Amino acid sequence: MTAETSQTLDRGLRVLKLLADTDHGLTVTELSARLGVNRTVVYRLLATLEQHALVRRDLGGRARVGLGVLRLGRQVHPLVREAAMPALRALAEDIGATAHLTLVDGAEALAVAVVEPTWTDYHVAYRAGFRHPLDRGAAGKAILAARQGNGDNPGYILTHGELEAGASGAAAPLVGVTGIEGSVGVVMLSDSIPERVGPRVVDAAREVADALR
Repeated sequence: MTAETSQTLDRGLRVLKLLADTDHGLTVTELSARLGVNRTVVYRLLATLEQHALVRRDLGGRARVGLGVLRLGRQVHPLVREAAMPALRALAEDIGATAHLTLVDGAEALAVAVVEPTWTDYHVAYRAGFRHPLDRGAAGKAILAARQGNGDNPGYILTHGELEAGASGAAAPLVGVTGIEGSVGVVMLSDSIPERVGPRVVDAAREVADALR
């Protein structure tokens, strides 16, 4: 800790991170051990976080992340969207296909930013807010591949007809962005994806990741 930082705030943020990394919650004793502070300090931290709905405790006394974190998370999407737009716009114009940024939302893939090309006669209508299972479509499969550290693909995923008949998709995961799971991709009306699209999508995903760091 330095003179410019708050020890209490630092501990509170560490509590949230610890709780976010567990599915079953943590007790006061467990948090005390992991933080290296006494139980009284942990009680005060949890009480404060509970007042802001950032933490909740069940009947057994285990603390879990609260719904207030979700409300904060919703405010992240506009910031992420704004950072990603230049790369998505360039991708859409270059490929001539609808480009999108997709993030994980629970067990689903959620399109949070979409850019359509301006010069094509037709393109796939793909709207921000569109959801689909993570295991269907290039966007979700690219995220799952990154989770699994799948080295069998060239850095991108190609699919055809999984979300819309006659449409093909290419997507690459965001890599190295703390706290965000997502992918950048394109969708086009085609039976196959041109060879240059996959590497171009990887480049766009790298640009978005750089903008979010």
